[in-house]
Amino acid sequence: MVILQRVAARRAVACQRLTWVVVWLAFWSVDVRLSAQNLTGSLGVHDPSSIHAVDGRYYLFYTGNRVRAKVSDDLARWSEGPRVFSAPPSWVATSVPNNANGNFWAPDVAYFNGRYHLYYSVSTFGSQDSAIGLATNPTLNPDAANYAWTDHGPVIESNPGSPYNTIDPSIIQTSAGEIWMSFGSYWNGIYMTRIDPLTGKLVARGNSTVRIASTSAIEAPYIHERDGYFYLFVNWGSCCQGVNSTYNIRVGRSTSVSGPYVDRNGVNLVTGGGTLFLGTEGDFIGPGHFSILSAQGDEWFSYHYYNGAANGASRLNLRGVRWTADGWPEAGPAFPVPEPAGAGMAIVGCACLAYGRTCRSSRRRGDSHAGAG
Repeated sequence: MVILQRVAARRAVACQRLTWVVVWLAFWSVDVRLSAQNLTGSLGVHDPSSIHAVDGRYYLFYTGNRVRAKVSDDLARWSEGPRVFSAPPSWVATSVPNNANGNFWAPDVAYFNGRYHLYYSVSTFGSQDSAIGLATNPTLNPDAANYAWTDHGPVIESNPGSPYNTIDPSIIQTSAGEIWMSFGSYWNGIYMTRIDPLTGKLVARGNSTVRIASTSAIEAPYIHERDGYFYLFVNWGSCCQGVNSTYNIRVGRSTSVSGPYVDRNGVNLVTGGGTLFLGTEGDFIGPGHFSILSAQGDEWFSYHYYNGAANGASRLNLRGVRWTADGWPEAGPAFPVPEPAGAGMAIVGCACLAYGRTCRSSRRRGDSHAGAG
């Protein structure tokens, strides 16, 4: 009897040690997946727009000469799409004469009034001499017979001394049917203004710009509506410096699209509030230009980062969005979602059984189909 008890005790200790090893490996594995890069193909992107599905394919636009584009059949493998403009629109030379080369930044795309509306930034580094332009297209599919971009000139402009800098446009269409554009960079922070759904330009009457976030280095807003709240994501820090970039994504929320937005500690984003959503993780440096996509039964956020393993080259990535019980977003696993949580416990149970019936997984028979009823 004593011998049997000693054997059982040794098995229990061995199983406990193995359990801790497997649990540690499971957590390490999940941590690796969180910041993994599972996308392939042409991933060189800076300031990606929101992603739109058209005719079975996914499209996004990004900073580049005459506005660049990427396309994917499955969100996993990406290739280069056609540029938006064959030449810079004529108004650019007058409104922002120092941007004669047509290098346009941080576009965003929204579909309303039967057309895709592409808003893009025209500026130069460190200058308030900026404008946000608008181009429309009935489709994003370059193979469609009606594919054609039409430019409509500037939507809003700024000059030295303006309270804001008109770059980094982002569009939200609220559940109440309103269309708002948030924008801004550095000078006094992030602002928003109403958009006319018929013209895609500013609402003609009763319109004003509202400041919704501010800190010393801030830009790239994005607003997402969910369960009675509006979530404002912004970038803090500096971009465009490769591995030395300090971009990080912050978030606050409000019950009104025009604010006030507060972070998890109740601090107003106008007075420097902002809960960290995603910062640098290993070689994934300076994440920025967040937007959310609902696709393939999940909710994803797209963003760019500077790849520390590739001399700071800017790359596209997709990760899941997860929501806490009290309604705050958190960065989830990299695309695609890995096996369900709890798989590690099944491994632990099997490992323990190898040493005898001295410990058990908490998983019951039939629980392998989690969520099935």
